[in-house]
Amino acid sequence: MDDDLLRAQINDLIKDEIQEVINDYVDDKEERKKNEDESGLGFAQRTVAEADEDVDELKVNISESEIDKLLKEYKKIKKRQKKSNLHQVKKMGLLDKHGRPL
Repeated sequence: MDDDLLRAQINDLIKDEIQEVINDYVDDKEERKKNEDESGLGFAQRTVAEADEDVDELKVNISESEIDKLLKEYKKIKKRQKKSNLHQVKKMGLLDKHGRPL
């Protein structure tokens, strides 16, 4: 595979993982707020301005060297798979007695 294509796939995986974590965080935050609203403990609710001040900004920096390490490890794994006996059998296209590939 092309290195640029692999980089794009790695970046997509990282973005998906980050988005999943953000979604979980937002869901947890909404659940806590809902529970606070239903608790009826008599605590004063924060105003919209106070809530806006608490908004944190998420910044993620991933170094190119880490992506390069991932690419190198991926290539090693792929190289080992191509040399394996199972991969050689799959390349032969052998079928079992029911016509399914091995």
